[in-house]
Amino acid sequence: MSESNREYAANYRKPPEHTRFKKGQSGNPRGRTPKNLPALLAAALNEKVTVTENGKRRQITKREAVITQLVNKSAAAELRATKMLIDMLRDVEKKAEPAVAAKSPFSPTDKEVVQGLITRLRRNMCNGCPWAARRGGLDSGPDVGNIESTGPERFGE
Repeated sequence: MSESNREYAANYRKPPEHTRFKKGQSGNPRGRTPKNLPALLAAALNEKVTVTENGKRRQITKREAVITQLVNKSAAAELRATKMLIDMLRDVEKKAEPAVAAKSPFSPTDKEVVQGLITRLRRNMCNGCPWAARRGGLDSGPDVGNIESTGPERFGE
């Protein structure tokens, strides 16, 4: 039996010839799965490009270069660039708005209670203070000029 006509049983590390990769054939004929559009766009915008500003060379991302050009054209009174810039600013502000609204854990009722507490504390603390009368304090009583009324009785104890 010659070497070329050799037939053997398929076993470990010896797959049948009809299932082997042909010479020059890739292991994955369909190729890599394509990325989605947002991923491709983000990758392209994050690439670095060399720019010259004021005689100096530096590297910035394409995203930064696009924004810089848009702002410069808008500053040069190009209406289309100005409209695009204003639209972008509106979108950014809309996205930032819910975060600002979510920051405050207090309801309007809570704010009223806190304001009432602050008013009451100011009234109680400033009743005997000489500087409260000069500021136009809340309650300018008869003992406004009395400096010695700064003890515990001032706080209602």
